[in-house]
Amino acid sequence: MELDLSGKTALVTGSSRGIGRAVAEALQAEGCRVALNARSTAGLEAAAREIGSAAAVAGDVTRADEARQVVDEAISVLGQLDILVCNVGSGRSVAPGNETPEEWQRVFALNLWSTTNTVEAARSALVSSRGVVVCISSICGLEVIPGAPVTYSAAKAALHAYVRGIARPLGAQGVRINAIAPGNILFEGSVWERKMAEDAAGVQQMLQRDVALARLGTPQDVAGLAVYLASPRSGFATGGVWGLDGGQVRA
Repeated sequence: MELDLSGKTALVTGSSRGIGRAVAEALQAEGCRVALNARSTAGLEAAAREIGSAAAVAGDVTRADEARQVVDEAISVLGQLDILVCNVGSGRSVAPGNETPEEWQRVFALNLWSTTNTVEAARSALVSSRGVVVCISSICGLEVIPGAPVTYSAAKAALHAYVRGIARPLGAQGVRINAIAPGNILFEGSVWERKMAEDAAGVQQMLQRDVALARLGTPQDVAGLAVYLASPRSGFATGGVWGLDGGQVRA
């Protein structure tokens, strides 16, 4: 399918590896000019070189001031901003029942403020381009996943509420926003890489029991949906939370 993305510009946060990098690569393959982002230059510049003509913009978007700097630098390099992909996040936290005020703050900063900060920083540019926002979330925000950190699940549920709520005021200004809620995604450095190393048989049993397709997902699976949602082909889609979990969520 021709996605009509050639010549568009995109900023992908949290994109030095994993899902973010796969999304950046897929956007570039569709003809977009892309800016990558991570908190530090370690790994970021290497990723930009390996992808090709991508720009590297370091900064911690969990901080509102740095999110503004990241967006401003990306626009300076790209000329404008058509697509914003908010991918910063992490499911690593304490086990359920061991939450602390500090951990709540840390996990919400990673999984919610990183998105709200960046969307607000990019809002005027996206209004000018009638642009698109795609947020990478998790099925942990859709229903209770046994063993998943409560901090992470609550932050992702809040992200879904944000996407659904902000879609109306953004839509009135010509900007679309959607979220993708992936299930179990395997990539280098991921939780599932560690779990596979520790107990591959146990992971396979879980997949057979809980996931209709009985496999782990890949960053490329997520990237394919992200690129579609960023394209004019999904022009009537906004305020949605798109599950991508191989058939795991039952609710």
